[in-house]
Amino acid sequence: MIRPHQGRTEARGINTDPATVAVGLIASPGPAAELAETLLGDGLAEQMTERLPGAKWTVRVVADRLVGGPAPLHQLVSCTRRRMLDGGWQLAVFLTDLPLQTSRRPVVAHASSAHGVAVLSLPALGAVGIEQRVGEAVVRLLAVLVGDGDEPVDVKPAGGKRHGALLRRIRELGTVVGDDRGAGLVTGVVTGNLRLLVGMLRANRPWRLAIGLSRALVAALAVGIFALVTSDIWRIADTLGWWRLALVGAGSVVAVVLTLLLGADLWERAPPPPDDPDVARSTREQVVLLNVVTVTTLAIGVAALYCALFAIGVLSVLLVVPAQLLDEALGHPAGLVDRLELAWLVSALATVGGALGAGLESDETVREAAYAYQPDPSLTD
Repeated sequence: MIRPHQGRTEARGINTDPATVAVGLIASPGPAAELAETLLGDGLAEQMTERLPGAKWTVRVVADRLVGGPAPLHQLVSCTRRRMLDGGWQLAVFLTDLPLQTSRRPVVAHASSAHGVAVLSLPALGAVGIEQRVGEAVVRLLAVLVGDGDEPVDVKPAGGKRHGALLRRIRELGTVVGDDRGAGLVTGVVTGNLRLLVGMLRANRPWRLAIGLSRALVAALAVGIFALVTSDIWRIADTLGWWRLALVGAGSVVAVVLTLLLGADLWERAPPPPDDPDVARSTREQVVLLNVVTVTTLAIGVAALYCALFAIGVLSVLLVVPAQLLDEALGHPAGLVDRLELAWLVSALATVGGALGAGLESDETVREAAYAYQPDPSLTD
């Protein structure tokens, strides 16, 4: 059942006005759906417009369980995202009667800025004042989705540059790019949603990617240690030259990015195009935006890992590798440049080892590391 807000267009939940942001409020059938209907009747859209100015907010209520039973967080996020694309909305919040956990710790809500969706567990909110608490939670989660991802924000009282940046990001949500295919679409999405894209990247915290992938990190360190004590690696690093070493380093980064992207199925595919051309164009734009954010997040995260491994490699070469043995292996006195070349090759091989370890990570682990699903600190237990 879908109930459009009074006075809004009926075109599958989206308004063609570029200043309009459509939000899908998905609720499990039963009490959750009834609560969502009550919130809509109490003026939830008006509350969003008041607390998050810069666009005209519309709300669509959908009764849908999305999953058959208890499911991991990444599946709930994925199903909510797919339903959002089917409805042609810019953002979505899923009110579920299921408990939520992250790292085996119960939480009340999760928000994924990259996906543009949030999941709210109603049982965790208790039974007293539930309508008010859910309404406030929904608005807070939407603020996280359009904010910088660090904390829930109420942008209305704010001022200065932060306030202006948030307003521009909100307006970008309701803007549809002109070109709807090929490179023109990608270019339009990147340039037309630059602030939104940067905010999504910041929310993902790509520099912390490797920390969440313990197996990949262990594999990288193990391969790095092995390469560091192998004299054949010393000689190879001395003969390759910097341009070949640069290609090896770039190839190792690409290998890890592709392993994570394809292994965990992070590349989003557009659903079948709907009849409404405006909805279809908006859906394609959202799919492209998420893929751009995903690839950029992985690239930055893996590059940060490479830089960290290179720094460790430089220290290890200077402190661990005996100068006399290195001179004998190379056949000439080893200078600082030779040691930097060795550290670079060691870090490249270690990064490739990280790709092997990344292949052993579960899809849920990779998704949580890549998208930095974040509980709302104001709602967590």
